[in-house]
Amino acid sequence: MTETTPYKKPDTLKLCGKAFNSRLLVGTALYPSPAIMRESVATSGAEIITLSLRRQSPEQQQGKMIWNYIRESGCQLLPNTAGCKTPKEVIALAEMSREIFGTDWLKLEVIGDDYNLQPDPYGLIEAARELVRRGFKVLPYCTDDLVVCTRLRDAGCEVLMPWGSPIGTGRGLMNKYNLQTLRERLPDIPMIIDAGIGAPSQAAEAMEMGFDAVLLNTAIARAQNPVLMAEAFRLAVESGRAAHNAGLMLQRQTASPSTPMLDMPFWQQTVSAGQKVGEKDGEQA
Repeated sequence: MTETTPYKKPDTLKLCGKAFNSRLLVGTALYPSPAIMRESVATSGAEIITLSLRRQSPEQQQGKMIWNYIRESGCQLLPNTAGCKTPKEVIALAEMSREIFGTDWLKLEVIGDDYNLQPDPYGLIEAARELVRRGFKVLPYCTDDLVVCTRLRDAGCEVLMPWGSPIGTGRGLMNKYNLQTLRERLPDIPMIIDAGIGAPSQAAEAMEMGFDAVLLNTAIARAQNPVLMAEAFRLAVESGRAAHNAGLMLQRQTASPSTPMLDMPFWQQTVSAGQKVGEKDGEQA
């Protein structure tokens, strides 16, 4: 279908007062080279990209090329607080990030466990409340816990980013029940699946469930062909969103024929009608 098709309505992603055409957010770390990173981001169609002050500071010579590519991309920057373990660390890094990158958007991370990089729910809520008070647009990386997500919303977060599974695992949507519950119980707040997505099919599934967008990094950056994988994820997210908008069929416990039989097959009806005509003609003769 073309853009003028009446069946295809405008479907922009609205976050923190801005509208975006793409529902795929991508990271800028781990790529084989800055050039491949730039081409992958462009191919993905992403209009929001994440970056870390600690890893890609424009003041560091080794990150100058990466920073130039990021600045020239025209994308909305979403700095993160990766590596922070306390609200105090987060707030200090957030203020530096706002000054250096020139944006009050922030991907909030407060890590509570070094093994699976699970967010600290207590620190997350505390930091979110203070950052919102300071004027940041806070997008918190959180688990799929309904109560934590509700508290983050109440703290002033306009967007939630629950994980699909731990960062970098590629295991996809490990707890679909919790994620579906989140989507159903908090229907009015944008939700982005962040972390754990390893394959385009997993991204499509998240979109089919009704999530508003997908954020990922490793699945593209560590692919054998990052640029081609970026295209695959772009198509998967678009496909999943279209499927959600179209309305998925209900699952059933038993088989249901795709061609219902209301009477005898049409070819038997034709034969039967012909026989009756012949019999009638014979009787008249």
